[in-house]
Amino acid sequence: MQLSPKDLWARVLDEARGELPDHTVRTWLEPAEPIALENGTLVLGAPDQFAVEWNESKHAAVLSQLAQRVAGQPVSVAFRVTDERQKRPQMDLFVAPPPGAIGSVPGGNGGKGANTSTQPLNERYTFETFVIGKSNELAAAAAHAAAESPGKSYNPLFIYGATGLGKTHLMQAIAHAVLRRQPDTRVLYVGAEQFINEVIESIHSRTMPEFRRRYRSDVDLFLVDDVHFLEGKEMTQEEFFHTFNALYEANKQIVLTSDRPPKEIPGLEARLVSRFEWGMVADIGQPDLEHRIAILRKKAEQDHLELAIPDDVLRFIAENVRSNVRELEGCIIKLLLFASLKHKEVSVDLAREALADRIRTPDEAMAANRQLPSISRVQEVVARRWGVTPEGLRSKARIKTLTVPRQIAMFLARDLLQMQLVEIGQAFGGRDHSTVIHSVDKVARLMTRDRGFREKVELARMELSPE
Repeated sequence: MQLSPKDLWARVLDEARGELPDHTVRTWLEPAEPIALENGTLVLGAPDQFAVEWNESKHAAVLSQLAQRVAGQPVSVAFRVTDERQKRPQMDLFVAPPPGAIGSVPGGNGGKGANTSTQPLNERYTFETFVIGKSNELAAAAAHAAAESPGKSYNPLFIYGATGLGKTHLMQAIAHAVLRRQPDTRVLYVGAEQFINEVIESIHSRTMPEFRRRYRSDVDLFLVDDVHFLEGKEMTQEEFFHTFNALYEANKQIVLTSDRPPKEIPGLEARLVSRFEWGMVADIGQPDLEHRIAILRKKAEQDHLELAIPDDVLRFIAENVRSNVRELEGCIIKLLLFASLKHKEVSVDLAREALADRIRTPDEAMAANRQLPSISRVQEVVARRWGVTPEGLRSKARIKTLTVPRQIAMFLARDLLQMQLVEIGQAFGGRDHSTVIHSVDKVARLMTRDRGFREKVELARMELSPE
């Protein structure tokens, strides 16, 4: 029996869930709509040209294989832009921006058409200087799309990841790209902490109408760094909610960054979580070795240091420093300063000496590894002390009796073993690195507030620590 386009796509989508990562299926494939099945081709509708090109390059081949398997005959999969784009659901509690003449944005030049920003943009943070690798290609692609069609493609764009991986760089790259094409764009770039402080000051000075006008009327591109700082700030979240609504309804592009995805920000109102997920939520992970080398080369090119730092030194740094982009760049600066002070040429031996505090010798690493417990040992000790099983800690279950000890085990793995976030996540049922960040932060906070909790964690640490 000939399958309809809808039935065929439903079965292919089911197969894809077993072949592709969950976030890929949710973000790129579930929104696709079966349009036709003609001449051996399943045509799927995508919301815009960028989504069409992304799906064609990244997913069409594997989907064609799955379609052939499901249909029992050769079937290719192709994408095209749908005639009618899906509309967003109506927002509740929408507050229209207050009336008034266009004025200046805080710290800006003032006046309609002013290119303004409460914090200055870093001129180095452009797409040209951003190095794309496997860990950030989705976020980079979404950022490019948002810059090409502000307010239309992926609005809001929510980028999350650990510190120093390039979230702010991508966010500001969008602003630079938009301003290059439309110099009169009104850009408002703030940190969440600054937004919080301005809300407090406006309440104190009774200037909330002016605050609301600045943030809701005088903005074309709204960039907010570190929105996780809104955690627990009820009054600020209320203002941010209405600001978001006003800008979104006016088709203004919103870009947000955080150290974790919206659902994992504790104390964030459900209505904000929902809105933050309306557009695109993209993560930036830890760069792999090849990506780290490329980042170091780009840094050397930017600062015209290609001749000063040999390739073998760049590789040495990349192999030994794995935490984040910021630390990689910091190593180059420290190495060059050290070489200048010592009046020596840059070499691997000099780099080993200059970066001794960040790099272990092979013998030191082997000795440390012999002394440190394994991740299995950490799970075993924590499970026993909290009355659960190691298998429970590694399971997908989210019940409270498992969640707390699981978070403690992640904290100890990070603290004692200095494991990478991704490695810890894999050891606990394949969890995302942002979940590990949240767990480590939560345990650290609890230890400062709850003496009994801290003592119990410290006892586990003592049992695990090498003598």
